[in-house]
Amino acid sequence: MRPISINFHLWKPCNYHCRFCFATFRDVPGYLTFSDAKRLLSLLREAGTEKINFAGGEPTLHPYIGELVAESRRLGFVTSIVTNGARMTELLHKHASDIDWVALSVDSASEMIQKQLGRGNGDHVLRSIALFDKLHQYGIHVKLNTVVTSLNFQEDMSTFVRRVRPERWKVFQVLPVEGQNDGSVEDLLISPHQFQEFVERHQTLSDEGIRFVAETNNLMKDSYVMVNPQGQFYNNTTTGRYLYSSPILEAGVNVALAQVGWNVETFLGRGGIYSWK
Repeated sequence: MRPISINFHLWKPCNYHCRFCFATFRDVPGYLTFSDAKRLLSLLREAGTEKINFAGGEPTLHPYIGELVAESRRLGFVTSIVTNGARMTELLHKHASDIDWVALSVDSASEMIQKQLGRGNGDHVLRSIALFDKLHQYGIHVKLNTVVTSLNFQEDMSTFVRRVRPERWKVFQVLPVEGQNDGSVEDLLISPHQFQEFVERHQTLSDEGIRFVAETNNLMKDSYVMVNPQGQFYNNTTTGRYLYSSPILEAGVNVALAQVGWNVETFLGRGGIYSWK
């Protein structure tokens, strides 16, 4: 199967310091130039990729995010940005017509818990609500991303979710990755049973028109096609560390992807394909 949907982690800088972040890229120096990033997008499109998800770090802080989103639109991608909202308002002013989906990351309806997790300085929830409203006004499809940890697995976020009205809500069991979040994630880890508690508390939201998608650690591993800031495929395999391919611009998409692998069945099993158009 061709890599139909790809997460392109543009670079590692971020304005927040989420303790559970599994995309810190401590071992990845630098990022692609604007020219090379455009070449990479062209190769991915030629290889059959339909949807490109720009992530980070924080992608809205990337110096060329607007231009890359516009180039992706020109190439025919379905475009998506996974963001904490840092500079989303500025990006919308210039490039709203180039953006199909925005996934906002909010892990708790409590400002205190968000701050304890390292996401924001005590105003992240309020800022996110305002941004969800703005995205709805622009007619952009919205997702909500939530990482479930020891600090929020007992929480009921239903009122918040109803308020922001995402089309999809993805909840992830906090994932430890050696070399990425070790040293800061350990006291946030939860058991599969605790994650399931959170999931069961919110499943009825699916009856209200919100597509609820829950991903355990097992579903996350090996089911995403991901590109790091240096333009290499990488995979969160069962080894507990990321495995990197050769640079895609040198090896080509098919050869580089084969070096790290990708479990298509797990990708399909977690609902990796949906009505994103």
